[in-house]
Amino acid sequence: MTKSDDQDDNLEALQVALVRFQQRAIDTGERDLVIFEGRDTAGKDGAIKRIVEHLSVRATRVVALPKPTERERSQWYFQRYVQHLPAAGELVILNRSWYNRAGVERVMDFATPSEQETFLRDVNVFERMLVGSGIQIVKIWLDISREEQAKRLKARRSDPLKALKVSPLDAVAQEKWDDYSKARDEMLTRTHCPEAPWTVVHTDKKRQARSNVMRHLLKELAPADIAKSIPAPNPKVLFPFEPEVLTDGRLAH
Repeated sequence: MTKSDDQDDNLEALQVALVRFQQRAIDTGERDLVIFEGRDTAGKDGAIKRIVEHLSVRATRVVALPKPTERERSQWYFQRYVQHLPAAGELVILNRSWYNRAGVERVMDFATPSEQETFLRDVNVFERMLVGSGIQIVKIWLDISREEQAKRLKARRSDPLKALKVSPLDAVAQEKWDDYSKARDEMLTRTHCPEAPWTVVHTDKKRQARSNVMRHLLKELAPADIAKSIPAPNPKVLFPFEPEVLTDGRLAH
């Protein structure tokens, strides 16, 4: 492992490359969608902050939807997300996404078993439609150990600057750890497909995780002349999902 892997010394270089990527994407009308999922405290907010820090406000949107209204609950499940999909030249980052239905909604019984099964049946078809329309999709699962999550939850409760991150769901994140693990495993297994595959990131070391996520995005989305100058992600930190990760120790259980 290199020093930059551990200390994120290359943050500025990665952010410059992201700016260059976005300049090209705007010029070509590229449409990019990045989906961040993961357990509570896994570092979604911090990773997204570093990614968008120097990008165009007009061409970049971070979407973190609140719980659905009663009217939205009566709609087609994907309907409220469709309006946020990227137009030409836009990068949209979903800080949690339609995969809520396979995660928190399943664990907390916010959706019925029938609704959950319908989602798992339909989501690959939906994403294939998006890809077929020209949208590039990158799906990232941020994985964290149970011990590290406990530390971050404790720190969140005692830090006044993190008061806005505190959620009623925090109280059950550890209590329902095994339920979340089961939901994650089924979600990754059933929604990983060639058109929209999942990538897993270890996030116990925040800076290392952020650096590798940025490298991955550049390798996936940036033109070759930009991507070739970026080191490949560390495969011990960031790696493609495959069925073997469910049992070989690479996912936190």
